[in-house]
Amino acid sequence: MRLKDTFARLWKQGTDYVDPEQFQEVLTSKQLKVKLKANNIAGLQLTDLLAHPSRNEILQEQGFLQRGIAPFAQKVIQILQTKYDQRDGKIFGKKLL
Repeated sequence: MRLKDTFARLWKQGTDYVDPEQFQEVLTSKQLKVKLKANNIAGLQLTDLLAHPSRNEILQEQGFLQRGIAPFAQKVIQILQTKYDQRDGKIFGKKLL
């Protein structure tokens, strides 16, 4: 429920850095639809393939990851690096939750 509430707030209010109109232009719905992993939905599997390497990258940067990052995950991270909002050598949008 907290994730759904946060999504709805982003849609309606945006953030200090991103206007709500930017979210509304790229998000297909103002409501987050959550499905159980047990449903074996391809989109959820794809999300896991992206989320896990992203998480490990941030954990490694913060010194919390004790093992190395697998080669496939390194390739995913390289692609994700090009997607972050970057200005003047700084990366915006990465969060350690």
